[in-house]
Amino acid sequence: MHGMHARLPKNFVLEERLERYSRVIEPEPARWRGRWAQGCLPWIGAREGGPSRFREVRLDLGCGKGAFAVEAARREPDVLFVAMDSEPICVAYAAQRVTESGLPNVVVVPGTGMRVREYFSPGELGRIHLNFPTPFPRKRDAHLRMACMERLMDFRDVLAEGAQVCLRTDSQPLFDFMLTQVPMAGYELVWQSRDARAERPDDPSSEYEERLGAQGARVLALSAVPGPAPEHPTQTAELSLAAYLPHDLESLEGLAYAPHGMQATVANLRNRALRRG
Repeated sequence: MHGMHARLPKNFVLEERLERYSRVIEPEPARWRGRWAQGCLPWIGAREGGPSRFREVRLDLGCGKGAFAVEAARREPDVLFVAMDSEPICVAYAAQRVTESGLPNVVVVPGTGMRVREYFSPGELGRIHLNFPTPFPRKRDAHLRMACMERLMDFRDVLAEGAQVCLRTDSQPLFDFMLTQVPMAGYELVWQSRDARAERPDDPSSEYEERLGAQGARVLALSAVPGPAPEHPTQTAELSLAAYLPHDLESLEGLAYAPHGMQATVANLRNRALRRG
């Protein structure tokens, strides 16, 4: 998720919140590796002769406050959604939302996408959602992006056959960078859009997407599936996201919305254009 920290309400005590909603938080996700679909099934379902496992397990990586995971889980009760975030505040908020929803098919996990192979076994995930991941615009921080070739290679190890990685972002530079990473990691693009909300208005939304939409942001999205694995995956793309901004500075001047993490760069380009003008 973006590095935009949630504003804490008065008297918010993180430790108390995490304890209050601990029932839906799994602090040791590695212990469920290979057993998420069976181990997280509510015991009452098995007792009443229901299914012995969830139909599928999906990862919402960078879940924020949990709105997307909860709404998606509400629509597909036979799918387990693992809502993961590295920010303890987001974990607390997501756990509260899951608890208040009463849904039995969402579990909140504190963790990072760098460790997906520790948390999930080969072929265990039916989908990975990257909803508004932190863009890390600078070249030196590119290895931290979830939308990069290295992470896509990690994801290959835990995705089931035909499973998708789905990206949603407000950042045109990150989106265009991701388009270079998909073929490098041996994935095949199955869908892309530069106005995903208009094309798929009924898709679940996150609180972050709603906030950015109110600021004038468009949602860029893509879905990709692993194809044949590359023998020697090599990073050859430009890593600085500044390189993916439009070259037409006049169009930049007309933008009402600058992608998150790129505001300073856009402002510098606008100022440079004004000086030249």
